[in-house]
Amino acid sequence: MEKVNHSAAQRWWRTVPDGLSVQQAQSGVDKLALRMDQRRRKVDGVSTNVAELADSESLLELPTRPFPAELEVQRTVSPQSLVSFDGNFYSVPPGLPGAQVSVVHRLGEDEIRIVTAGRSVVACHRQAPRGSGQTIRDAGHVIALERAVLANFNDRAPCKRKVRRPPTAEALAEADRLLDQQSSVSSAERVVVDLSHYAAVADQLRHLPARKEENED
Repeated sequence: MEKVNHSAAQRWWRTVPDGLSVQQAQSGVDKLALRMDQRRRKVDGVSTNVAELADSESLLELPTRPFPAELEVQRTVSPQSLVSFDGNFYSVPPGLPGAQVSVVHRLGEDEIRIVTAGRSVVACHRQAPRGSGQTIRDAGHVIALERAVLANFNDRAPCKRKVRRPPTAEALAEADRLLDQQSSVSSAERVVVDLSHYAAVADQLRHLPARKEENED
């Protein structure tokens, strides 16, 4: 093929005039290809050409379906037992909130599979149009989720709301005692003097030379 392209470039491209239109150029290439395909050559001692070789080759039929490639993405199950994929939500059985699962979609198919880390298929749904914002739920998943919710339901009374109650007599008495204790202490006793800074300055002055000694130096 590389040699054929080289021959076409040498025999046709360099001879194309500047004023040639696209249609005329395409016609010239087609005529050159026809002449090159009709050239005789020997294959296994038999004289033939490219056209005869192409007719004798047995080609496979075109596949009716695309190559079975799979798209797999990691997702986290929501508290509502839903998994997001391509702008839609798909249900999984209850009991998996927060779990890491994989959404598998094979090219050319209309279904997606949701598998766990152990490669167990927990859900299979028909894929909704991309970005449509639909929530696809399996009937079995809905029933199982309702049963799980009802199993945790009880008939106990709801929690009472927080009520702002006035302080009791004991609380008021304790507050008065604390106030009296603070007022009995004088302001001088409540002042705390930190002498560490004063001690540091005094220590520096203790080691400084006298003024007379400085003049003598």
